[in-house]
Amino acid sequence: MDNTELKRLEGIAATIRRDIIDSLCEAGSGHIGGSLDLADIFTVLYFHTMKHDPHNPQMPDRDKLILSIGHTTPVLYATLANAGYFPKEELLTLRKIGGRLQGHPSLASGLPGVESASGSLGQGLSICVGMALSDKVDGCSRKIFCVCGDGEIQEGQVWEAAMSAAHHKLGNIIAIVDRNRLQIDGPNESVMGLEPLREKWASFGWNVYECNGNSIEELVATFDNMKGDKPKVLIANTTMGKGVPEIEGDYKWHGKAPSREEREKWVMNKE
Repeated sequence: MDNTELKRLEGIAATIRRDIIDSLCEAGSGHIGGSLDLADIFTVLYFHTMKHDPHNPQMPDRDKLILSIGHTTPVLYATLANAGYFPKEELLTLRKIGGRLQGHPSLASGLPGVESASGSLGQGLSICVGMALSDKVDGCSRKIFCVCGDGEIQEGQVWEAAMSAAHHKLGNIIAIVDRNRLQIDGPNESVMGLEPLREKWASFGWNVYECNGNSIEELVATFDNMKGDKPKVLIANTTMGKGVPEIEGDYKWHGKAPSREEREKWVMNKE
């Protein structure tokens, strides 16, 4: 990837972060920490890695993304809007009654680009297994991405799905673990330890990758070099609240929205 492309993607990620802040401030509620730290990952997926078409959201052979950590949906909405799935002005309707941008993704909303409802944690990877099995029967070779939280993978259902994906040799599944090491109650390792995380995924029969999840350059290289017939998992090491120094690494910002004063301060720091 040349420097021009790197700068383009970094610029998109910065815009997505700004849109996340704006939409959450307008809503007055929502989850900012994980949404901000996922901005680089979503930028690389939607503007470099995934095969999709905002002008034809139901393209039969499109790649799919399932947001298992549904509360970080502000990053999905901001990414879809910037990719052209719907007008960016609609981002300011986040969490409004009757709007399409609900607090968790909803198929019932009819929002283009949303592939599955989510909210109850731990279910996304199982959804991906079902989709991948269906594609295998139909002879479709699309990629199916699943974005999981590190706190979320404390759920037992995640590991049942991981075992199933390996058993059925679903090599088109790519799970991404947002490894910011924090969850609503504090550090992962204090709530329910996850380490050794690489070894756990490998023992379930997955090809395991790891990189800085806030580095566009590392993310591009990692996704470009994923190979093999096994399901794949990327442990993406991120910083909760990435892009806003005042809240980076603070688990108390897991589920808070910025005030208008904070929004003005943070957005001005980015301009």
